Amino acid sequence: MTQERCAACGRILSRDETAITKKLVNRGATHFYCVTCLAARFQVTEADINEKIAWFRAQGCTLFTNEEGVG
Repeated sequence: MTQERCAACGRILSRDETAITKKLVNRGATHFYCVTCLAARFQVTEADINEKIAWFRAQGCTLFTNEEGVG
């Protein structure tokens, strides 16, 4: 399995970063962004993006799993 890279800066992405791209950009996205590049794209802080990740996880969104693959 190859790891996804940020479409803007090339950094290797976490599962949460691919998931938040799907939630904020497009569920069917094929290009993903790191927290830093997403924050710049939406003109918000990285903390704002991380808060959204935590919120979606707390809501039980199955896109957001821990590194072992469980919610």
